[in-house]
Amino acid sequence: MVRTAAREEPPLPRDASPRSYLMCPPEHFRVTYSINPWMDPTKPVDQALALVQWEDLRDRYRALGHTVSVLDAEPDLPDMVYAANGATVVDGRVLGARFAHEERYGEAEAHLDWFRSHGYPDISEPVHINEGEGDFAVTASYLLAGRGFRSSPLSHGEAQEFFGRPVIGLDLVDPRFYHLDTALCVLDDAADEIMYYPDAFSPGSRSVLEQLFPGALIADGPDAARLGLNAVSDGLHVLLPQAATGLFEPLRERGFEPIGMDLGELLKGGGSVKCCTQELRRPARAVEAVARG
Repeated sequence: MVRTAAREEPPLPRDASPRSYLMCPPEHFRVTYSINPWMDPTKPVDQALALVQWEDLRDRYRALGHTVSVLDAEPDLPDMVYAANGATVVDGRVLGARFAHEERYGEAEAHLDWFRSHGYPDISEPVHINEGEGDFAVTASYLLAGRGFRSSPLSHGEAQEFFGRPVIGLDLVDPRFYHLDTALCVLDDAADEIMYYPDAFSPGSRSVLEQLFPGALIADGPDAARLGLNAVSDGLHVLLPQAATGLFEPLRERGFEPIGMDLGELLKGGGSVKCCTQELRRPARAVEAVARG
């Protein structure tokens, strides 16, 4: 059962804000090695179905009024579909990724090349291992940063120095939730509102989350195990795996509109909605200009 803080008043009306996303089609997606507990090379991937599921997600974003840019897939990089891992973008500034596993090394440069070719002026190539938005989550007040399986704790100071935002380190302890974005989702990045699965975190990190986000939506084990927290919110619509049924009603009670997505083929690689979606966060003035236009 999902636990949620008691509310004395109805939730305030919510508004979606226009977002810009970067995605990469699963044209070469396959599971031929295992670098997380979800990956099983003995289970075949239906590439045609994976592409249909990915296109459904892309088209849903566009139907909701968001902009989706597409990064070309490369044949030797089957995990490129998980575009969230390739960088972290805040206020138009780009912190590149440095991957923990050799199989994914080339993705970092592919992402940096895309940002360079699209005119991003402020790009930093990291010294320490971080896997982009896999382990960095942006709220109004903080940059939440996961560690324990992939990203180095040293990357947290690097990110804080580059972005000038306070970084909150969180220890992941369950290998099924190897990235922060498998165990925590930012629901409203203007109001420090999140949902998360406590058992994915160390006792100290759970205590930190309880103190910083006392009203968070708390997911249970079954929904977390369906990667229900690997979700994307625009402040109103929450796109999440359709199998995480226990999260739908609690989200509605808070004024959100959950939208279930079927990315079952991509789940075979250990990712779902968020893993496939990198957010290109522009400076506030640019967002305001888009909204006016």
